[in-house]
Amino acid sequence: AREVPVPLEVGGGIRTTDAVARYLPMGVERVVVGSRALREPAWLTELCVTFPGRIVAGIDARDGRVAVEGWAEVSDVDAVEFAQRLDAIGLRAIVFTDVATDGMMGGPNLPALRRIVQAIRTPVVASGGIASLDDVRRVAALGVEAMIIGKALFAGALSLPAAIAAAR
Repeated sequence: AREVPVPLEVGGGIRTTDAVARYLPMGVERVVVGSRALREPAWLTELCVTFPGRIVAGIDARDGRVAVEGWAEVSDVDAVEFAQRLDAIGLRAIVFTDVATDGMMGGPNLPALRRIVQAIRTPVVASGGIASLDDVRRVAALGVEAMIIGKALFAGALSLPAAIAAAR
């Protein structure tokens, strides 16, 4: 993390304060928490106080409901309502992933992403389904802070420099 010229973010399976405290001194800029954040929002608030500006909540959604445990379980919690509850606790950002579109190369769920962006003040990072430069432009136009592009880069469907230019 200290040797690459871009800020790194770590997420996935982070469920303890100790885990967060181990990553940050390694040079990791931000830590993403998800499943435990849904179950214990007070813990998430405590993280934001302890590590200001370094905590991101991951909201993964399937059919508008928050999915947890690596998307294996879908809760009864509405993703937009959950984002609104988290809006005032001091998160650095919220990563919103529509799990039905993630990795499918079929385009993002723009209506769901728009609902999240319009419902909160916390910066939103879009994730899931971005497969073309047109997708990048459409997502950027919604006012997200950033976007995660994975499979499209690895598959060669777009280049990082072109995606950065399209996002501007």
